Amino acid sequence: MPPTLASLVQHSALKLTVRAGADRLGTPVRWAHASELADPVPYMDGGELLLVTATNLDADDPESMRRYVRRLAGAGVAGVGFAVGVNYDNVPAALVEAAEEAGLPLLEVPRRTPFLAISKAVSAAIAADQYRAVTAGFEAQRELTKAALAGDGPAELLARLAAHIDGWAALYDTSGAVLAAAPDWAARRAARLTPDVERLRDRPAPASVVVGDNEDRVELQSLGTGRRARGALAVGTGAALGTAERYAVHSAVALLTLTTARSRSLQGAEQRLGAAVLRMLLAGQPDHARAVAGDLYGGLLDAPFRLLIAEAAAPAGSELLTETMEAAAARTGEALLLVPEAERVVVLAADGGSAVAACAAYAEAQDDRAPREGGAEDSDVVVGLSAPSGPIAVSAAYKQAEQALSVARRRGRALVEHEELAAGSVLPLLADDAVRAFADGMLRALYEHDAKGRGDLVASLRAWLSRHGQWDAAAADLGVHRHTLRYRMRRVEEILGRSLDDPDVRMELWLALKTTEAATPAEE
Repeated sequence: MPPTLASLVQHSALKLTVRAGADRLGTPVRWAHASELADPVPYMDGGELLLVTATNLDADDPESMRRYVRRLAGAGVAGVGFAVGVNYDNVPAALVEAAEEAGLPLLEVPRRTPFLAISKAVSAAIAADQYRAVTAGFEAQRELTKAALAGDGPAELLARLAAHIDGWAALYDTSGAVLAAAPDWAARRAARLTPDVERLRDRPAPASVVVGDNEDRVELQSLGTGRRARGALAVGTGAALGTAERYAVHSAVALLTLTTARSRSLQGAEQRLGAAVLRMLLAGQPDHARAVAGDLYGGLLDAPFRLLIAEAAAPAGSELLTETMEAAAARTGEALLLVPEAERVVVLAADGGSAVAACAAYAEAQDDRAPREGGAEDSDVVVGLSAPSGPIAVSAAYKQAEQALSVARRRGRALVEHEELAAGSVLPLLADDAVRAFADGMLRALYEHDAKGRGDLVASLRAWLSRHGQWDAAAADLGVHRHTLRYRMRRVEEILGRSLDDPDVRMELWLALKTTEAATPAEE
């Protein structure tokens, strides 16, 4: 603890006596400074014990003392030490009253106690406090280093850090999810800070921010040294961190950053192995792929998995998506095969697992976000997801993911699953300007004929096609005689110059009708 007015009063060699502000002796003293200026405030930083003899003060004048003391209190001066036996035999009553009124501690300094002795006592106490802080900081660094080298994960490191700061600590992954916390109850408190961690993640590392108030003060520190943070550390205390606590936090940040960097190097090696496994699977060599995968990816190949291909507007987007998936897989212990390919990333992930769910949630959040003026954000991605697959069908799964990716780009969606394409209608895939232009051109002559009141050829054609050319059923739907319907179909052939006996013509007309029907509500 730094020296306080109380510790100076208790210093037996100084013989100081309290004349005012006895209830504020716990105030820390940053320095002791002697000044005989009538207004020393411009030269004060706050926290000083001001030592005076009142050479240039009218210490018996109540109003003068009120102004003097109010100025000192407003500047954050810790207290005043008044030397008796120099200019005044006793501490002037006007000064005592002014100090009591302002709540500023006032100490009487006997003549036999030089100001230099007080300054030395303050300096020695500050040096001793700094030495204790540095010693405690080094001790914390040793303990935290042992915990980091133990290989038991971050839990023990966080537990020791929490003990050193007399508070709590939590570690977050890149997505803002809590990986570990100490004590255990802190996990719930830490989870409420995820939005703050996400904002910190977007700033270049290293970065820090303080949230909360003095009763619930939390400091967030980013982990990593690159362009993007690789995680965050939160420390919660009831007050600002002291020197010793600051040493401990800085040591924890350094150790966790090194651990993260080591993990990234290991991850790079795993990605190279994963790339080899993927190449073998795509080449139709599942047995060789299993042999290379070993324990790292072997479990992934033993159950249905999904293959996804992700493309991003900027590298930051694919990085953030893969980090989100990696964090989700790490929390549940899932294997995740991830291979960067130029501007895209190919991933094999367990079907129904947390990594695929995290990818879907990421894409949903992107779709829900209002588009920014000027185009896609750096974090925007487009993902194509295959149907569940196995080792012998990876090549087909890759094609499925590419097809889904192409549709996702065309539809302006963040993620499309191949199963949507297989189970849904083909029309949404063709609903673009080129198809609409084809449909309008093919049916324009029929619509122009009907507009002149010469019949209802478009509706008749639709009914006939929907009934697969069955005359009686189609005529019944229209409420006309089948001979009337036959006449109308002959007129359709004459106007279009196409034969309805041709299955390709019937298919094109049906698609044209469905396309114009889908576009009509939007045009209205």
